[in-house]
Amino acid sequence: MNLEGRKIIVNKSAKELSEVLKTPENYKQFMPDGLQKFETREDGFKFGLQGMPEIALKIDEVTEEKAVLKSASSSLDFALTAALKPLNENQTEVQMLFEGKFNPFIKMMVEKPLQNFINTLTDKIETYK
Repeated sequence: MNLEGRKIIVNKSAKELSEVLKTPENYKQFMPDGLQKFETREDGFKFGLQGMPEIALKIDEVTEEKAVLKSASSSLDFALTAALKPLNENQTEVQMLFEGKFNPFIKMMVEKPLQNFINTLTDKIETYK
């Protein structure tokens, strides 16, 4: 299952954004409203949203081209990538990409909430100062 957020332009350099995305604590500001739990770990974070199970993510790779978050649970196989494309020294195009391997039943249950989550992340990153 692949999902995409819309492409946005952030008024930060790719270098600045990648520095922000290397630190687990910084992801809290991008979380949707309704965040009920947020715990940082050395290599990632765990969060809980109202009406959803808690999700643990590890920061797998961060470069000036992308930031990759992977599931910290062995029972779920997915990655959430922020694709970063520098436009100039002060602007970067960002697009959230989700790739997961789910059975059809799980896919049917999670597709819409995941798309909403990606859309909210995109909106929060777009307004990042």
